[in-house]
Amino acid sequence: MSIQAVKEYFRPLGREKDILELDASSATVELAAKALGCEGARIAKTLSFLVDEKAVLVVCAGDGKVDNARFKAQFHQKAKMLTPEQAEEMVGHKVGGVCPFGVKPGVEVYLDVSLKRFDIVYPACGSANSAIALTCEELEEYSHARGWVDVCKNWRPDEQ
Repeated sequence: MSIQAVKEYFRPLGREKDILELDASSATVELAAKALGCEGARIAKTLSFLVDEKAVLVVCAGDGKVDNARFKAQFHQKAKMLTPEQAEEMVGHKVGGVCPFGVKPGVEVYLDVSLKRFDIVYPACGSANSAIALTCEELEEYSHARGWVDVCKNWRPDEQ
């Protein structure tokens, strides 16, 4: 899949024209923040994990890091990220453009509460130079998220 697949995904929602195709890479939080002119925490990074032999995506704030204990409490197993090859094969997007839109059937999407402190966040759209500005409510709706989880650390003021 690719940015074209994500555009097709957003077409029935009337949002395909809202996808930003950037001149610079947005493959990392730092690059995306620079390209979009926003703080890195507003980048909604999509992390891909193997849970019970299935692909599970966790979308979290750019300044969040997965907390292994919280992840295990939520998913009942240790966090194991997909390899780049597994991500492309199981999710349908290449690393750098992994997003919760237009994913392969059976992929579960969860949103981390670290995103809720922002009015607008910027997830990727299937390529290493794309993004879309969404509210958390829109992200939840468009990603067909199974729910909100609390699996990240380093974003709360008391953890800084």
